[in-house]
Amino acid sequence: MTTTSTAPRPTVDFWFDPACPWAWMTSRWIDEVAERRDVEVRWHVMSLSVLNEGRDLPESYRRLMDESWAPVRVIVAAARDHGDKVIKPLYDAMGTRRHPGRRSDTAAIVAEALEEVGLPADLATVGETDEVDGLLRASHAEAIALVGDDVGTPVVAVDGVGYFGPVVTPAPTGQAALDLFDGLVLMTRVPGFYELKRSRTAGPSF
Repeated sequence: MTTTSTAPRPTVDFWFDPACPWAWMTSRWIDEVAERRDVEVRWHVMSLSVLNEGRDLPESYRRLMDESWAPVRVIVAAARDHGDKVIKPLYDAMGTRRHPGRRSDTAAIVAEALEEVGLPADLATVGETDEVDGLLRASHAEAIALVGDDVGTPVVAVDGVGYFGPVVTPAPTGQAALDLFDGLVLMTRVPGFYELKRSRTAGPSF
């Protein structure tokens, strides 16, 4: 049953990196909210590779950052050429393979996702260039302007007030999803509220 609300229709802006499993979990929660509430969700890319430029990283994480450029560049190029409407389905196609699918073959994931969404295969080549990095960095900067650079993904903003997170596992469903969303909306209405945090004791549960 759909739960209705008498509050004004909120606009949610969601920034993600397709490589991030925590962003994936939060995006599933926002999907659940959007199915049950009258909200407008706008999807944007940010980049963990950009965020971590110049930082001293463990070698394993550095390799992940090197591999993470291509998917986000392809999404940016697809949106440039075909409109923002392709961002979410392309993210879903990539993320389903990478996260619940537990795959790491990035080139194949990108190629299959483009085919699934009905986009030209040659968009994959943009992932190996800096052709759209200006657009990527601009989108990333919009998220960072809301929350600062000592965060990760996702960044979620409600009516222009943004936070890193929420970080959740598993993704809440049903009334629990709506309750969490209502709590986030209330926090955005407190001008001096900045942060809540506790240590994670579980990994992403897909």
